[in-house]
Amino acid sequence: MAIKQPTSPPQYSEGSIRVLKGLEPVKQRPGMYTRTDNPLHIIQEVLDNAADEALAGHGKKIGVTLHVDGSVTIDDDGRGIPFGMHPEEKAPVIELVFTRLHAGGKFDKGKGGAYSFSGGLHGVGVSVTNALAKRMEVTSYREGKVARLVFSAGDVIEPLTLRPQANGDRKLGTSVRVWPDAKYFEASALPMNELVHLLRSKAVLMPGVSVTLANEKSKEVQNWLYKGGLRDYLMQSLTGELVIPMFEGDGYADSNHDSFAEGEGAAWAVAFTEDGQPVRESYVNLIPTSAGGTHDSGLRDGLFTAVKSFIELHALLPKGVKLLPEDVFARASYVLSAKVLDPQFQGQIKERLNSRDAVRLVSSYVRPTMELWLNQHVEYGKKLAELAIKAAQSRQKAGQKVEKRKGSGVAVLPGKLTDCESKDIAHNEVFLVEGDSAGGSAKMGRNKENQAILPLRGKVLNTWEVERDRLFANNEIHDISVAIGIDPHGPNDSPDMSGLRYGKVCILSDADVDGSHIQVLLLTLFFRHFPKLIEAGHVYVARPPLFRVDAPARGKKPASKVYALDEGELTAILDKLRKDGVREGSWSISRFKGLGEMSAEQLWDTTLNPDTRRLMPVQLGVLDFLQTEGLITQLMGKGEAAARRELMELHGDSIEIDV
Repeated sequence: MAIKQPTSPPQYSEGSIRVLKGLEPVKQRPGMYTRTDNPLHIIQEVLDNAADEALAGHGKKIGVTLHVDGSVTIDDDGRGIPFGMHPEEKAPVIELVFTRLHAGGKFDKGKGGAYSFSGGLHGVGVSVTNALAKRMEVTSYREGKVARLVFSAGDVIEPLTLRPQANGDRKLGTSVRVWPDAKYFEASALPMNELVHLLRSKAVLMPGVSVTLANEKSKEVQNWLYKGGLRDYLMQSLTGELVIPMFEGDGYADSNHDSFAEGEGAAWAVAFTEDGQPVRESYVNLIPTSAGGTHDSGLRDGLFTAVKSFIELHALLPKGVKLLPEDVFARASYVLSAKVLDPQFQGQIKERLNSRDAVRLVSSYVRPTMELWLNQHVEYGKKLAELAIKAAQSRQKAGQKVEKRKGSGVAVLPGKLTDCESKDIAHNEVFLVEGDSAGGSAKMGRNKENQAILPLRGKVLNTWEVERDRLFANNEIHDISVAIGIDPHGPNDSPDMSGLRYGKVCILSDADVDGSHIQVLLLTLFFRHFPKLIEAGHVYVARPPLFRVDAPARGKKPASKVYALDEGELTAILDKLRKDGVREGSWSISRFKGLGEMSAEQLWDTTLNPDTRRLMPVQLGVLDFLQTEGLITQLMGKGEAAARRELMELHGDSIEIDV
């Protein structure tokens, strides 16, 4: 019998490190840069550039043509992409735009920049389109000339050629024809419904701009040109009957505004219906934000505050009924278009806006406009109040039903738990907070309506190898179990989940190494003894910032405080301050040693406020239960020192030590 020789471990040396150049990162990991279910997003990147030209006031027509061979052409009558040599890069600008990541005309915001407001931010968009296309033909019309070049898989295959326009024609604009490479996408066909919706929404958000879709195969041509904007669009999209007339408005900062740049603001149309599926669409600088974001939160906050103050002014709220934002928002449909000077999106496909200031920006224009409108139309205000109060009563009744079912024989809640007022389990949150001092800040900073605080003393017990019937010998674990209302159980058990008291169980620890250790100990507890909580999506990890940057006033922007999650974000913030012209070193950086150092207001702004916090849901991800169990045994088991040592030796170099 042949003896199998042990295989030698793979060598890890200087030669193991690869540096991806040019557009290689996009081809290697396309999912980091675009949607890979179909090519719509890479076509949208080109379309967004055409829309940004129209948004900047250059151009009134955008045309999209679907060719028989599967390629797509996007034409605009904007300024045309410059084709002269770049002063530093010594290459034609039009070539750099399509072949270099982080090259574009939209970094320089504000007066003097080519684009004050734009969806393009990272200089990544069309270079991704180019990288994932079998062929791309680009033609730019400007300065009486026609510039053309052709790419394949991101490389130039026909260098830039220039010729004069015929008969002294002074045509302006850009034409881009793309052949998406099917190997990067699950389906090669464009989803027509989504494409039509996207084009129609561009026309809505840019009244007076004509958007055309021509299909060579079906010979069909569709054209959209809206003059009524958001109102017309929302009316066409609604399926239910209006309870009150549509509420619409807009507001933009002028050059004298204290907090926001000139032109920042929003336009909106809001409809309330008793039936039908609500329509909710939001945009930032014409980019559709399908997952919403902080501008949506601003609209929600402005509407809720205005309706609540109207109800209080007219004493309409019945005794015992508490109004929450979702009661006002439950039957609301809206289209929101925000203009933000330097928007921060979540991810390259920009599906969610993360800019914290956008909450205040939108709310500051929606709330006073809505308050004025309600007080000018008191009968509509009363109808809207009736709708919101009905929603609040239904919600509270549902909460009481659950309370009765679990009411008998409930263990006495732990004394150190500061509970919330609401009985609505879906809305309620409990924060398991490291340390009593941080617990004090959290109690003062929280929203007492739906946020509960349970401070934990010291490090929680490592429960990976603790028997279930011995768990309650530990006070902290006993308190956690009683507070959340669920008994310990195994992965194959069917625990009674009707006792759950909070829809979100949030681990809140310091942003340092000790905090990470406490996170791991609590996640170990939930995975081992409360797995159904994780499975049902009830466990979250709050991410407080590690740094605070105090930036001085710059131009019309007042002094500000900016928070950074980690070193990487801190570097990005400082880079942005330098780009904004802030003098090197004129800012100050504070490092939070722990949550206890934060004031109640800071803790609310950064970690507790649903509009601005970062809360990560805990999921198993790609590993199944058994694989995860094996990994945690290696990390948390008492007899696993040798395996842990091996793990540290293998991956130790990739970890930054926080001393």
